Amino acid sequence: MAILDWAAFHAAPLVREPFEFLVLPGFVRPSALAAIHEDFPKIEHSGSFPLSEVRYGAGFGALIEELNAPATRAAFERKFGIGLEGRPTMTTVRGYCSTKDGRIHTDATSKIITVLIYMNPQWEPSGGRLRLVRSATDLDDVIVEVPPREGTLLCFRRGENSFHGHKPFVGSRRVIQFNWVTEQKVVDRELRRHRISAWTKRILPFGKSSRVPTSPADPPRREAA
Repeated sequence: MAILDWAAFHAAPLVREPFEFLVLPGFVRPSALAAIHEDFPKIEHSGSFPLSEVRYGAGFGALIEELNAPATRAAFERKFGIGLEGRPTMTTVRGYCSTKDGRIHTDATSKIITVLIYMNPQWEPSGGRLRLVRSATDLDDVIVEVPPREGTLLCFRRGENSFHGHKPFVGSRRVIQFNWVTEQKVVDRELRRHRISAWTKRILPFGKSSRVPTSPADPPRREAA
């Protein structure tokens, strides 16, 4: 049985202005949530980690397998009216948010479609709720705000105005980020960068590495997800 609710995905409207995006609570079927939570990678540092740098179980792995299936690509092609065949994919996972996360940005030009799946059982704080916004300077000029609750999908087509960010939050915040990108060298470069950053964080104390920049390999700003 599918982990993801494709009937709901196909029925959900794609918002087209000011850029193309879709928000879908309950994209992950309730019956799959417990296994994904149980097998989610144990991450205690901020930043994005490639799957090769984390350990996870079968429940989480089944979700990743479905994301990489040809049917998933076809569904997103239909939804966004874009050809993705032959485009490489890249998957990273986050488990911890720090004060340096959440700054407004648009994603790198090498990203075509960004898919975010949140896996937090509850979300009460005002911080950490991803906002799609209308400019690079005003986090309060909100198009939509998405609490990162379990099973919620947020996906968008990257563009020059696909601004997003969130208010500060420090603590556990689980999100899977899946992207179609322009070419394989983008994947290789990003995985190398994330791998170096992940290695650096493992050898530094948790408090220090999770709250301040600690390595030249870390990017000057954190992307919000």
